[in-house]
Amino acid sequence: MSTWKKTALVRRQEILASDIYSLVLYIPEIAKQAKAGQFVTVYSRDGSRLLPRPISLCEADGGEGTIRLVYRVVGAGTRDFSTLREGDSIEVMGPLGNGFQKRDTKAILIGGGIGIPPMLQLAKELEGEISIVLGFRDETFLWKDLETWGNVYIASEDGETGVKGNVLDAIREYKVEGDVIYACGPTPMLRAVKEYAMLHKIEAQLSLEERMACGIGACLACVCQSKEVDGHSHVKNKRICKDGPVFDAEEVEL
Repeated sequence: MSTWKKTALVRRQEILASDIYSLVLYIPEIAKQAKAGQFVTVYSRDGSRLLPRPISLCEADGGEGTIRLVYRVVGAGTRDFSTLREGDSIEVMGPLGNGFQKRDTKAILIGGGIGIPPMLQLAKELEGEISIVLGFRDETFLWKDLETWGNVYIASEDGETGVKGNVLDAIREYKVEGDVIYACGPTPMLRAVKEYAMLHKIEAQLSLEERMACGIGACLACVCQSKEVDGHSHVKNKRICKDGPVFDAEEVEL
């Protein structure tokens, strides 16, 4: 699988919520290879910003040759991406990392905040009954896209939409059940999901969020603690960009 830097053309970009953008890129080489849970790194057009920004794949359409990235503006690099318009070009590398291992069984997809976008491609790839649980701080996004693929349940911190609280509050309130959990979101959410899964003896796969530098496993800047000794670093660490970002819940310490 080739992961060299490639030039992508912007097909369209729109604002989904405050500082949340949806960017569609034409880049057939990546679109045809990408799988749910993988990510790409996007390079700023400002040459002074050397490091690319990792962004999860929200959708990949091999037939159309496009990928969709839904990201939050959090700094100068992502602010630069938000100015992209149809016809612009930008450098992208990917697909990177290991995605979700799909099971042919009743699934619960859990997304929190900017961990929600990867759930869309995963929902499209899965077969069987799917429950999708989403956690928001306040403004909602992408849930209507996800409704096409499964039953959607929402929790929000302010209680304006769905259950007031977090994703586990929504799972309990709506009595959501499944044989496998796929989750992506902030570490406190993933830690709680792992505890819930272990308590109920449910398989869980967690997609970890972390700041990255190289994105290909060379720099060891994005490591998490693991139960087993890593063959590359020879300590109990895993490289999120290379070994992940998706891990079996029992494989990592959060």
